[in-house]
Amino acid sequence: MISPSTVTTPGRHLRVPGARLHYEVRGHGPLVALVGAPMDATSFAPLAELLATDHTVLTTDPRGINRSPLDDPSQDSTPELRADDLSRLLAHLDAGPAVVFGSSGGAVTALALAQSRPDQVRTVIAHEPPVVELLDDRDLIHAQTDDVIATYLSGDVVGAWTKFMAHADIDLPDGAIEHMFGGERDPQQVADERRWFAHELRATTHWRPDLDALRATTTRIVVGIGEDSAGQECDRTSRALASALDIEPVMFPGDHTGFAERPEPFLPPLRALLRTS
Repeated sequence: MISPSTVTTPGRHLRVPGARLHYEVRGHGPLVALVGAPMDATSFAPLAELLATDHTVLTTDPRGINRSPLDDPSQDSTPELRADDLSRLLAHLDAGPAVVFGSSGGAVTALALAQSRPDQVRTVIAHEPPVVELLDDRDLIHAQTDDVIATYLSGDVVGAWTKFMAHADIDLPDGAIEHMFGGERDPQQVADERRWFAHELRATTHWRPDLDALRATTTRIVVGIGEDSAGQECDRTSRALASALDIEPVMFPGDHTGFAERPEPFLPPLRALLRTS
């Protein structure tokens, strides 16, 4: 077991059913887990370093992503599977109950964990979860997602990302998608991207939260939204979740990935939530 005061160098692995999970632990103090899907531990490193001055901070690569290899690479990544992985990591650290900050697919993971193991989680901060099932136009969005996936798997990477950004209502400068996804790219980034399109995106966006369970849970549920995400799909899904749970969303600086791109201004509202957890 790892105590809350232990600083762990990156590179640890935990064997779980069907996978080996890469995880990292920083700092000392109350346990905070920062989770994404498909974002890996590297994406959360700057924010983790800032929090590690007075918290034990857990980051991890989700199963099948980067340094968390699967026994069966064709296995789909579901929110329930990822929640079970996170539960096993928290039990392994033996430092909880934790506050879990999850972003995007990681927010869905965190919500699934709150449903299955509320004893392990004091607070879930769900930052822009793509809970499409709560939207009235979910059938259209699911059809668009299926088209994006098919486009990607046909080999049209730029076309898939162009459709994805358009459906998500994310505006990028002209030529940005070609620059980001059309040239020579890191092989690991490409592998993780392909896994997300082929084995993770559909299951994540089709996950329906158990609203009765989330209303009744002892875990505090916070819904976070980026101030710059107004009108985007994940702004809509987040507001739908907050409304269904009868809570006010908490606004954070930046957009869907503000925690990674602007960790310093992201920190104060996050710390304010941690103080009340």
